[in-house]
Amino acid sequence: MAGHIRRANEGDITLLADLIRCSFRDVANRFKITPENCPTHPSNCTYEWVENSLKKGTEFYILSEDAVPVGCVALERASRDVYYMERLAVLPEFRDHGYGRALVDYCFSQARLRMAKRVEAGIIADQIELVEWYRRLGFRFKQRARFHNLPFPVAFMYHNLATEV
Repeated sequence: MAGHIRRANEGDITLLADLIRCSFRDVANRFKITPENCPTHPSNCTYEWVENSLKKGTEFYILSEDAVPVGCVALERASRDVYYMERLAVLPEFRDHGYGRALVDYCFSQARLRMAKRVEAGIIADQIELVEWYRRLGFRFKQRARFHNLPFPVAFMYHNLATEV
């Protein structure tokens, strides 16, 4: 993986919304997620979502390969010690090339620069291969939860930055 990661800005809002929506479309199809049963799922991402996230301080990063955007991720400060990694998205045709790992590693480095001790993420609990992928990256299971507004259970996972050497 030799891609380039850069911090997104307001001029990237449409690109980010498109990357997120297109990257999560296959997940939405697999789990029968629709705008009606789960309007907040990333497969339904809008320009306004990204714009509002940027306004509240969430940082987005875009990974490009040969100037072609292939993925993105968001990093949001939850507390002094914790950052949430959100909207990790790699277009399906670019998966299995290390881009997702590169985006996660980049989030770890950005969180470390801000003196964070932990990075957390929430994913569809029944997407077992993704849960295992996160585990291979050093994430640990925190809890599983059901929410009345989501048609699937969520697995909350965390990665302790403080225990890394």
